[in-house]
Amino acid sequence: MSDREKQLEQLERAIAVCLKTVAQRPDLQVQFTPRRPMLSPERARLPQLPHEPDVEDVALARGTADRFALRLAYHDEEVHAQHMPRTMQGMALFEALEEARIEALGARAMPGMAANMQVELEQRLERQLAMNKGPLASDTDELATALHLLAREKLAGLPTPAVAQTLVERWRDHIEARVGAPLEHLCELLHDQAAFADVVKDIIHALDPGSRMQEEPDEMGQRPDEDSEEAGDVGTGEEHDMENPHAEDISASGDEAQMSDDRGDVQVEVTEQGMGAPEDTRADDAHTPPLPMSNHATAEPQAYRIFTTEFDEIVTPEELATPEELGRLRMQLDKHLSSLQGVIGRLANRLQRLLQARQQRAWEFDLEEGILDAARLSRVVIDPLQPLSFKQEKDADFRDTVVTLLIDNSGSMRGRPITIAALCADILTRTLERCGVMVEVLGFTTKEWKGGKSRKKWMAENRPPNPGRLNDLRHIIYKPADMPYRRSRRNMGLMLREGLLKENIDGEALLWAHQRLLARPEQRKILMVISDGAPVDDSTLTVNDNAYLERHLKQVIADIEARSPVELLAIGIGHDVTRYYRRAMTIHDVEGLGEAMTKQLIHLFAEESPKDARQRRKIA
Repeated sequence: MSDREKQLEQLERAIAVCLKTVAQRPDLQVQFTPRRPMLSPERARLPQLPHEPDVEDVALARGTADRFALRLAYHDEEVHAQHMPRTMQGMALFEALEEARIEALGARAMPGMAANMQVELEQRLERQLAMNKGPLASDTDELATALHLLAREKLAGLPTPAVAQTLVERWRDHIEARVGAPLEHLCELLHDQAAFADVVKDIIHALDPGSRMQEEPDEMGQRPDEDSEEAGDVGTGEEHDMENPHAEDISASGDEAQMSDDRGDVQVEVTEQGMGAPEDTRADDAHTPPLPMSNHATAEPQAYRIFTTEFDEIVTPEELATPEELGRLRMQLDKHLSSLQGVIGRLANRLQRLLQARQQRAWEFDLEEGILDAARLSRVVIDPLQPLSFKQEKDADFRDTVVTLLIDNSGSMRGRPITIAALCADILTRTLERCGVMVEVLGFTTKEWKGGKSRKKWMAENRPPNPGRLNDLRHIIYKPADMPYRRSRRNMGLMLREGLLKENIDGEALLWAHQRLLARPEQRKILMVISDGAPVDDSTLTVNDNAYLERHLKQVIADIEARSPVELLAIGIGHDVTRYYRRAMTIHDVEGLGEAMTKQLIHLFAEESPKDARQRRKIA
C-alpha cells in the first residue's frame, strides 16, 4: 500500500471514529462508497474520497458524517413519529425544521462542524437545483427548503448558500409574515425535541392551513374502561373468540448482513436526502406509535376522526405467537407452496432477469484517478515508464428501490385468499431481495370484531355523537425492509393463524405504510396494496355514515397519488379497486394473484419512474 493510500485510509478512519464518538454509537458500521450517502440506526454510508482529495472533498465527507452523527445524537425517532403531521406538505415542513434544529445544535457547539455541514449543504443544493434545472419540483419542496434555510439562520446564524439565495428571497416575506415570531421562539427549545415539535405544529398550521383539522393529536381525557356493555352494542355477522396474545418481548432486530469496504476493513454504509424529505431511517421498530390523527372534539363534521388511538398496536409476529406456533404455521404454508411454485416461479425469474439486466455494472478505463485497474498492471511491468491506469464505475440507471407489500388481513380474506397472498409475498420477497431491492411486508386488521376497548370507552363516556373510527387497530410488521428474508421467513406463516383476521380500516393502514416508506433512504419507493374489498368496520359504520371509511380511503389515495414521491399501485381480489386507485387491477380468481403481482412489478420496473420522466421532460 502506497503512502498516499495509507493517508487516505487514516483520514477515512478518523472521520468514522469522529462520527461514532459524536453519535455515541461505538458499534455503528461506517462505509465509504461511491453510492448515495445513507443513514440507518445500524450503519452509515459516506461519500468515497477520491484518490487525491482536495479540501472540498474532505469537507463534503466530514459534513455528511457530522450531519448523520448529530441526527443519531439529538434525534428521537419515537418523538418524531408521535408529532409527525398527516399531510404531505406538513410532513415536508416538519422534517425541514427538525433538520434545522439538529444542525443548529451541532453548529452552536462546534464551529468546525458548522463549516463542514455548510460545504455539504452547498453541494447538495447545487445538485438538487441542477437536477431540476432551476426551481425545485414543486411549491412544497421549495417552501420546505426555504423554511429549512431560514430556520438555520434564526437558530444558529448559519448563512444561506449563494446557490439558494434567490429561492429563499422568493419565500422570505411569505414565511416571516406568518411564522416570524414562532421561529424566534424555537431558539429556546433546541434541546427539547417534544416542546420544539409542539411549536413547529403551530408553524405548519400557519403555512399549511388545511392541515389543522387533520393533524390535531388525540388530547381527550382518559377514563378507566368499564367492562359492562350496554344493549344495542353492534356485532358483525360472524364472531370469533380472540385469543389474548401475551406478547413475548422478542425483538425483530438481529445480526445485520456484514458489509465489506473495497479500501480495507473500515465498515460503514450513509444516505443523502432531498430537502424537506425524511433522511433518516429507523430500524423498523415494531412499537412505532400510530400516525397522529384528529379527534372528534376538534374536527369538522366531514373530517375523518378517531375516537382514541390508546388501544391501537403495531406488532411483530413474535409478539402474537410463540416460536413453536410460528414454525408450525410456516410448515403449513410450505405445504401449499409446491402447487403455486411453478407459474409464480417462472414469472419471478422473469422479474429477476429484468432487474439484474438493469443493474449491470459498467466501468470507464484508462482514467487519471479512481480505483487502480489491476488488469492493466502488466503494462507497467513491461514498460516501467507507463503511467498507472485507473477505472471508475459508471452510474447505473437502476436506482436504490424499496417495495412495501401491504396485505389486507380482514376476515373476508380467510382461507384460500390469505394463503395465496402469503405465498406470493414470500416468493416475491425472495426474488426482489436477490436483486438488491429492499422489501417490507405489512398487514392490517383490527384487534376485535365489535370495536374492542375503543367502543367500551366510547360507551363509558355516554356515547358522544360522531365519534369517528371506533375500533382498535392492529398493524403487523411481517418483514421490516432492513431484515433479510432468511430471518423473517417464518413470520409469513402467521397470516394463516386462526382468529387473526378481523375488520379492515384501509385508509389508516395506507397512511401507516406510506409514512414508513417516506422514512426510508432509498431513491425509489413503491407501495403495493392487496385487498379483497372496501374498508369495513361495523362498530365504526353504525355510528357514522355508511361511506365514512371509504371516503377517508379515497382522500388518502388522492393525497398520495397527487403529491407523494411514493408510487402507489393496488390489486383487488374480486373487488373493483380501480375506482379508488389510479394504477390498479382487479382479479376475479384468487389463483391469479401471484401472476398479477409479478406482472405489475415487471411493468413498473420496466417503465420510467414518474420522477425520472418529469426530469427528462424538463431537460428536453
